[in-house]
Amino acid sequence: MIGARPIATTKHHSFLKSRLHTLGSWIVSLAGRTSVPDAASGFRAMTRETAFHLNVFNDYTYTLETIIQAGQKGLAIKSVPIRVNADLRPSRLVKSVPDYVKRSALTIVRIFVVYQPFRFFMTIGVALVAAGLLLCLRFLNYFLAGDGGGHIQSLIFASILMGAGFQTMLTAFLADLLAVNRRLIEDTQRHLRKLESGK
Repeated sequence: MIGARPIATTKHHSFLKSRLHTLGSWIVSLAGRTSVPDAASGFRAMTRETAFHLNVFNDYTYTLETIIQAGQKGLAIKSVPIRVNADLRPSRLVKSVPDYVKRSALTIVRIFVVYQPFRFFMTIGVALVAAGLLLCLRFLNYFLAGDGGGHIQSLIFASILMGAGFQTMLTAFLADLLAVNRRLIEDTQRHLRKLESGK
């Protein structure tokens, strides 16, 4: 359960900060395959069973990471509206908006790679191969027009892109195998936590 703050009507949130907050929550919801209007909210409660499923890798903040993990693992998430107090002191976590955006973006990408490695690397690989094929078609068009000699660099760049694309696609399969191993380890860890807690 996550407490959803009224960000849009909170006075100490600037227009830019509110828009970035909305965008960030949408990206986290997309990455976690869930719907959370206030992803950065620290007001949350979870059951013991849910806590057994979650692993926090990031030492900056747990808020985004736990939402993406819970969504990827199919755990139920519910947002409830809450009130907030006035801004009495500067945040000890957020030094500046750009710094928070950078750290949050890195966290989202990292967790998405951990829980959706095949999709992540395969998307990049397909994009690189497609770009290489387009350059090949461009060279072929010039070649058939009798002007292929002046566009050899396009063919070289296309071969580099396609080679990198195929390597990235192979990485997707390897990362997927590692993800299977990670899930088995997480299952073992969850059972150990239950045994240690006496549940």
